[in-house]
Amino acid sequence: MALLTRNRGALLLLMFNIFLVFTGIGLVVPIMPAYMDLLQITGFTVGLLVAAFSFTQFLFSPVAGRWSDILGRKKIIVGGMLIFAVSEFMFGAVNAPSLLFAARMLGGIGAAMIFPAVMAYTADITTEEERGKGMGLINAAITTGFIIGPGIGGYIADFGIRIPFYAAGIAGLLASIITLIILPESTRITGEQTEQTKPVAGAPKVKGTGMVTQLLHSYREPYFFSLIIVFVMAFGLANYETVFSLFVDHKFGFTTKDIAFIITFGSIAGAVVQVSLIGWLLNRFGEKKVISICLLFVAVFVLLTLFVNTYWMILVVTFIVFLGMDILRPAISTQMSKLAQEQQGFVAGLNSAYTSLGNIAGPIVAGALFDVNINYPYVSAAAVLAICFLLSLRVLRGGVKSTTGNTKAEM
Repeated sequence: MALLTRNRGALLLLMFNIFLVFTGIGLVVPIMPAYMDLLQITGFTVGLLVAAFSFTQFLFSPVAGRWSDILGRKKIIVGGMLIFAVSEFMFGAVNAPSLLFAARMLGGIGAAMIFPAVMAYTADITTEEERGKGMGLINAAITTGFIIGPGIGGYIADFGIRIPFYAAGIAGLLASIITLIILPESTRITGEQTEQTKPVAGAPKVKGTGMVTQLLHSYREPYFFSLIIVFVMAFGLANYETVFSLFVDHKFGFTTKDIAFIITFGSIAGAVVQVSLIGWLLNRFGEKKVISICLLFVAVFVLLTLFVNTYWMILVVTFIVFLGMDILRPAISTQMSKLAQEQQGFVAGLNSAYTSLGNIAGPIVAGALFDVNINYPYVSAAAVLAICFLLSLRVLRGGVKSTTGNTKAEM
């Protein structure tokens, strides 16, 4: 772990900054039912607002991944954080639906720049053996932001329903300033050598120049099935999260603070596991087995949400769903980064693009189904996750070994 130790300061700063951003995102989660009532919008409109964010994230992710390879990770991260901050301030200040959609789409551009650049930066400063731990730490920071964000948002909303959005903007602005001043440009580890990622005059050329071309070619890549799981995971989780606060508000009459506490408690396990166990889990069992087991558990417990009827049972079910998702994220990111070689930014961009596709489809489907029947979104999410679990079993039976140690996986 010598190299990871050597780059510990940069990794900690990355964790801190992405933690601030996702704290800002988490702030607004528990207040959506109240915001929905204030603006008199339907569940379908809420789904479209979430999808608008993901749509622009999808459009810009492959481009942002290439920019981070060419311009360097730091510039892209700082720019993305600034754009995210502006979008949150804007969303909190406007009333017109068209401006709400504009704010969410601007936020999607910021997210498209931040996430692949941070993941590529982490891949740059870790070896293959360290990468699972490094990705786990980054995802733990994301999870911790979601843990703290809803709790803070649920309480500061007492001072005004728009205050959480302004707080999110401040978090993004603070993160961008800290990154600009302190974070060094990343260095790529090659054996025991390191080289600056900027400029990348000899960077390998990726297939195609457009986002559509990249996606059309992605089926040829050894990590294509991982991209499919990324899409399914994003679809299922977006489906679950988009209507969760609306679901418990309509079905049980939960308050903003009730929702904030459930989301906060349900996210804690993910952060603990990612910091302490994710590296061991991936090295011990391999990415494929971990991914398959998590898909099964998440599918089952998403469906169980429909059959529980007490506050504490909902708390437990949400806990398991978030835990499974929080293990899936670094497992899939690690799987693909080990196959990316010199195209870390490009592959991270594809990862983000497939995530965005799931985040586009999931909220739209969830919002439309919610207006028909509040139970339908969870039925669809569980079904899609279960199908992906069966597909993952087929890959396992194909006899391809998991990535453990120096073995190269082909998922």
